[in-house]
Amino acid sequence: MKTTTPLALITSAFTAGTILAEITSPIVDTGQEHCYDGRTAIRHPDPGEPFHGQDGQYAGNPPSYRDNGDGTVSDLVTGLMWQQDPGAKQSYQKAVTGASRCRTGGHTDWRLPSIKELYSLILFSGTDPDPRAVDEEDLHPFIDDSAFRFQYGREKDGDRIIDSQFATRTRYVSTTMGGNKTMFGVNFADGRIKGYPVEGRRNKKYYVFYVRGNPHYGKNKFRDNRNGTITDTSTGLTWTRTDSGKGLNWQDALAYAKNLELGGHSDWRLPNAKELQSIVDYSRSPDTTKSAAIDPLFDCTSFRNEGGKNDFAHYWTSTTHVRGNGAGHSAVYLAFGRSLGWMQDRRSGKFRLMDVHGAGSQRSDPKSGKATEFPRGRGPQGDVIRIENFVRCVRSGTAKPIASGPALETGKEAGRRSPGRGENPPGRSGHFIKRLDRNGDGKVSKVEFDGPPHHFDRLDRDKDGYLSDREAPRKPPERPDGPGAGRPRR
Repeated sequence: MKTTTPLALITSAFTAGTILAEITSPIVDTGQEHCYDGRTAIRHPDPGEPFHGQDGQYAGNPPSYRDNGDGTVSDLVTGLMWQQDPGAKQSYQKAVTGASRCRTGGHTDWRLPSIKELYSLILFSGTDPDPRAVDEEDLHPFIDDSAFRFQYGREKDGDRIIDSQFATRTRYVSTTMGGNKTMFGVNFADGRIKGYPVEGRRNKKYYVFYVRGNPHYGKNKFRDNRNGTITDTSTGLTWTRTDSGKGLNWQDALAYAKNLELGGHSDWRLPNAKELQSIVDYSRSPDTTKSAAIDPLFDCTSFRNEGGKNDFAHYWTSTTHVRGNGAGHSAVYLAFGRSLGWMQDRRSGKFRLMDVHGAGSQRSDPKSGKATEFPRGRGPQGDVIRIENFVRCVRSGTAKPIASGPALETGKEAGRRSPGRGENPPGRSGHFIKRLDRNGDGKVSKVEFDGPPHHFDRLDRDKDGYLSDREAPRKPPERPDGPGAGRPRR
């Protein structure tokens, strides 16, 4: 395992007048090396070309961990020490009280991490698995599973493969799902931050990584530069005080940032996921402070949301959210306003719009298209689709431009991972047809399909308006211990 000295890595991040000791929350790079257009991996775009300026074209502090051999792992960039093995899932109440009893590595000062501490571990070299069509070779978690013990959700526990949510001590200052007390957690299986219930009849359980060290991590120290920019001296990043003022698709958001000139600088860019999450203020929300989840030093565009309420912008990041088959249709964004979804009442059948994940959640949506294609959202919480998100630009920090990235996959491997290529052998996806074929004609129409319309269009290779057995997603592999069990660690 590689080890690096964080001070050497972050020296280049300092702007004039910034003191070394001020950097208390160094940002760990996302680990995303490839670049993507609106669909799949591409070569690194040149300046002036479409999609230039995305996450894969910048390299920051590389993730660097040391296995201490006593059940702990030290993060050599952030200065945080972590438990290596989360153990079995537990209730949120046990997660909170268990920190004071933890003695891993002989230490007695463990704590349940904040959402910013835990999010420092996320890596966007991971891929989001389709719970309905999982291939063993497509499973890449959003965490370094050579340094940490990681487990996908297991069928024998009644979980979906994506049920690998980790708890934090960061509570949502409002409520979700019409009144649920909520904490923010990180899902290292699907690469998102969502609000999760902390009590209730279901008594949902979570994995836990306790943390110790660097008590200042994630605590912002903003300085207004009086020129339309704000510097966070805890990270070394400088931000635009105002945002784009209007929503843009992902390609246009990248171009907006690259073309911006402000405060005497022209090296602005769209922030990556971890940079943007670093400025979320989890003590604020539209329902409690009547503001966006960001420090009042910043201006945040307000608008009327889908339910007619005053709400606040969501912001694109430069990070692509990659699916297990290599598809790059979606990009990561942070919700600084309500994170809405259409929930269906089981009795009446009516849909109700509510804050389902909380201001401060991290989601991902299509890079382009029309949100009207999803009148009732998508996913189990009916997540409202936001394709035209706002832009807040960043500069400085440790992220430096790189000219090129890893070689693109070619041949057989590219055919397996790239969307829309190859065919599934007959019979491998019969479960898919059986589950969705309501009229019993042996195929799935667009009306019967329960995924996003663009996903149907991609799968429908012969363009006959139906999905046959050959076109259906692949069947999840049969594993005696459930999805993800026994998977070799890299």
